[in-house]
Amino acid sequence: MPKHIVSGLKYIAAVNLTKQGHSQREIAKALKINRSTVSHYLNGRNLSWRSIEIARVITEMCPRDFLLLTHSLTQNTEMTRTIVKTCQQREFKGNVRNSCIGCGLCVDTCLRKAITLRDLKAHVDSEWCCGCLICVDMCPTDSIEIKEVEIDGNDRSN
Repeated sequence: MPKHIVSGLKYIAAVNLTKQGHSQREIAKALKINRSTVSHYLNGRNLSWRSIEIARVITEMCPRDFLLLTHSLTQNTEMTRTIVKTCQQREFKGNVRNSCIGCGLCVDTCLRKAITLRDLKAHVDSEWCCGCLICVDMCPTDSIEIKEVEIDGNDRSN
């Protein structure tokens, strides 16, 4: 059953990538599947509708659960990054305060690879941040703040 759910997640990602104007070749490369499979997905063949329903429920979970469940199902960090980035409808912005000591725990735990260390300070790439807050929980100095933002760029917390 996990493979069927992964197929459902790939289906949703393929549909979203198509809406964004990507070619079947680009979609196949991003999702690590062949172009024939992409074509079948986009035409609704060789896929259980129940798998798609379960995948939709997964995409609507809180960001942490969506990320962790997708990663445990795919067992592939790059595919997880692509699926979460493509299927998540929310945006997040990260801020790192000066109290950051550059320990790198956040970098090591971020499954999206959204955090890097530069000049001994963590930096969050908001394009890749999914709002899972794992980095916030791991930070020993409480230096990381992640906020959901409106599509127009305004903080939702204000």
